[in-house]
Amino acid sequence: MAGIGVDRMGAAADALADPSVLRLENLDTDLPPPAGVIDATRAAVARDDANSYLPFLGADDLRAAAAALVGRAAGLDYDWRRSTIVTAGGLSGILNVLLALLEPGDEVVMPSPIYIGLVNRVRLAGGVPVFAPMRCVDGAWRCDVARLAAAVTRRTRVFLMMSPAMPSGAVLDAQDWRAIAEACIAADAWLLYDAAMARILFDGHPLLHPAALPGMAARTITVGSVAKEQRMIGWRIGWVVAPAPVVDDIALVSISNVVCPVGIAQAAAVRALAAGDDDVATATAEWQRRRDLILDELRGYPLLRPAGGWSMLMDCAPLGLDGEQAAARLFEHGRIAATAMSGWGDADSARYLRFVYANEPRERLAGLRARVEAALGPPVARARET
Repeated sequence: MAGIGVDRMGAAADALADPSVLRLENLDTDLPPPAGVIDATRAAVARDDANSYLPFLGADDLRAAAAALVGRAAGLDYDWRRSTIVTAGGLSGILNVLLALLEPGDEVVMPSPIYIGLVNRVRLAGGVPVFAPMRCVDGAWRCDVARLAAAVTRRTRVFLMMSPAMPSGAVLDAQDWRAIAEACIAADAWLLYDAAMARILFDGHPLLHPAALPGMAARTITVGSVAKEQRMIGWRIGWVVAPAPVVDDIALVSISNVVCPVGIAQAAAVRALAAGDDDVATATAEWQRRRDLILDELRGYPLLRPAGGWSMLMDCAPLGLDGEQAAARLFEHGRIAATAMSGWGDADSARYLRFVYANEPRERLAGLRARVEAALGPPVARARET
């Protein structure tokens, strides 16, 4: 298992104690949670039933709300009693599912680049990550169907997909999902769908859910959380919605791992989910404006356009650098904290640098180009040098 890198860059930025440093290194957001969430949390602190190990699988109203959310996206009617577990954050849910499904040496097909925390959890559960690298078409991300097919072997047990993906902001379209579904069915594998950012979609991309595809309802496990869409990172509330035959195994792992989700956070999560699509759309519109600002500021640099999510990647190879080198220069000469992507997928991921645009307002992002030029030079001149 490899270190994430975000913590090192964050600690370096904290040590400067310089408020002018642009904090683009960590997947945070400055946008507040939905209305009523903080009041609901404060009220829960004083409730005895929120200070309990029970119920192990989460509060009934939150399980029902999570099942309804996934069901609307997938066009399915989930019985929350037989399908849904509340978890201590979405990534805890991912790990619990992997621990329930994998035997040592089982392979998990994943896109690349991908969040290193997902890669590490596959390894922690005894699995072997097998990367199906995405391809770049006209500066945007696309699923490479040929590489996806080549990644499948007789040991393939799970396809782990995220859309929008982190760190790339790649969004899987209908054609991509069909290819993934066909490969999953042919391999008789599970599809583990990390839906943490499912509705954070830009440019009119539609909300698609793989469980809606023929043959996929019985093999798709959806993991979500309130961290991204509802801007509730610190509440540590997520959920797993899965076909009934595998739920008991996942539940047993969940109870054996973290015992129960955060009691004082669950009522607030119910309130947040009740805020609905309009609340997510309002936040998404602001994140898209920030994305557009960065793309405009850094026109000419090798940025890969995200179709959703909270972050985008710069391909540093055309600048004659790798991600670590670019991150060091930006930090020293541009007062920008950004994370290199070494280990975030296959070996080729080291060429990328991540910019998180969810945590800095547009007023602070304006002028980004001057900082980047001070650190990396103008894009055309730099490319000519190399």
